[in-house]
Amino acid sequence: MDFCKLGYLNLFHPWSSCLLSRTPSFHLSLCLPPHPTPGSTDDDVDLEELVNEMNSSMESVYSSQADTALLLNNGHAHRHHTPPLPTASPSRDRLRHSQPMHIQAVRCLQEEQQLRPASLPAIPNPFPELCSPAGSPVLNPIQTSDNHIVKVWSEDGAGKVVEIPADMTARDVCQLLVYKSHCLDDNAWTLVEHHPILGLERCLEDHELVVQVQASMSSDSKFLFRKNYAKYEFFRNPLNFFPEQMVAWCQESDGSILQSQLLQNFLNSSSCPEIQGYLYMKEPGRKSWKKLYMFLRRSGLYYSTKGTSKEPRHLQLLSDLEDSNVFTIITGRKLHNAPTDYQFCIKPSKVRSDCKELKMLCAEDEQSRTCWMTAFRLLKYGIVLYQSYNIPQQRKTNLSPFSAPVRSVSENSLVAMDFSGRTGRVIDNPVEAQSAALEEGQTWRKRSQRMNVLGSPSPLHPSSLSTVIHRTQVWFHGRIMREEAHKMIIQQGQVDGLFLLRDSQSNPKAFVLTLCHHQKIKHFQILPCEEDGQVFFSLDDGATKFTDLIHLVEFYQLNRGVLPCKLKHPCTAVAL
Repeated sequence: MDFCKLGYLNLFHPWSSCLLSRTPSFHLSLCLPPHPTPGSTDDDVDLEELVNEMNSSMESVYSSQADTALLLNNGHAHRHHTPPLPTASPSRDRLRHSQPMHIQAVRCLQEEQQLRPASLPAIPNPFPELCSPAGSPVLNPIQTSDNHIVKVWSEDGAGKVVEIPADMTARDVCQLLVYKSHCLDDNAWTLVEHHPILGLERCLEDHELVVQVQASMSSDSKFLFRKNYAKYEFFRNPLNFFPEQMVAWCQESDGSILQSQLLQNFLNSSSCPEIQGYLYMKEPGRKSWKKLYMFLRRSGLYYSTKGTSKEPRHLQLLSDLEDSNVFTIITGRKLHNAPTDYQFCIKPSKVRSDCKELKMLCAEDEQSRTCWMTAFRLLKYGIVLYQSYNIPQQRKTNLSPFSAPVRSVSENSLVAMDFSGRTGRVIDNPVEAQSAALEEGQTWRKRSQRMNVLGSPSPLHPSSLSTVIHRTQVWFHGRIMREEAHKMIIQQGQVDGLFLLRDSQSNPKAFVLTLCHHQKIKHFQILPCEEDGQVFFSLDDGATKFTDLIHLVEFYQLNRGVLPCKLKHPCTAVAL
């Protein structure tokens, strides 16, 4: 009886109960003692019979689970075959009651794991595109567009936000702003890189990537939308930009230099000319300036440590051209204690707001400063500038001689109408439309003259049409100071014929014409004069009279008269 009790206790050893607990379907039958059979006592247990019953019950359960494990694949049923459990070894005739029974629960768990995935039905996916990485919004994240936000400011302080791709050039951004602002596209618009803290600005080249330039700017810097008529003016008139005394190649040759030959040498990398002359350079960390003789070559800007010597041992590199840009200094000469007003600087591209890395330079006059800065651009970019200059020129040649000029969107949306009859009609014939416009203009002028004769208010009165009609023109800027007019002319290129009109500060009844000629700004007063009860405007003390300022500007755009040159480029301030 002691052996039987020992065998019964070993069967329910904690290790055995741990294994049996992994199979809950047999836990109840093993924990409860079997019912006593007739002829046996309560303490007598036949372990061999118990084990055989357990094996047979496990075999029947797994066989039933295998029969019910079906997979639906393309409408066919497949049955998983479960290998039969091994039977007891024939050599084991009788189990000794003193040894515990080992139940292979690990094998049962492995077989159970093999049956679990087979028990799930394989239903075809009705939406395969949602689970594919290419079309799934979860597995494949939404690709964001490679666009960047750029804010551009106008002269009046208004800003416009545009979204552009990373490969958009400055020319493309200008054309986009021209389209959005309904401006006249004359290929003179440009983006200006403006640094208010450093007091620097420069015009972006048409081929430069705006996003790349914006990445090198500081947080306080911004883009300005402005006209620059001198952007490619040196291709049309190179001798005005490159004086012979500053071009080394011109000094070495005899006789005059042809414009085409001068430009060809600038664009040719093998025979690039050299710019030379005196410049004032600000000493690092000090407010003093030192006058040095400098040489601008394709490899960089050098200064001579011994007078005007060109020997390599006397040349010191001041700045290279590849990783630098030339800027105009917009702050006054008093801030840097400059000897003249014609300042410019060379700023490395990696520098954002460090003034110590800037190479402050100062020329003796405006022509010298323009020569240095234009030569810097040509030596750095070369043929790329010439290609950018030819793009609008080729566009003009491709237009037919009968095509209409490029105008703003608002002008292109207008049509000529005839309201002489009961109903209006569209004038399709361009010749008829032009004659109708001329006739309407003559009728308006006769009507205004007849109103003056009949005793209408004098043109000097603020309510008169002749004194206010010019305020709608792009070249009129109202009551601005002389210094502001100078600043606008300088910002837009200082080319011959650049002009604007403004109210006179000394005479409230007069106006002032501000004109640029040979990079010098001149002012001409427009005075009113009365004749036969009618008031006219004149630039030459009444020798040539005009009924309004629009007549006056149109006349001097065709005739030079008393002016040093014709009025060619209106100084425009656009509002974005």
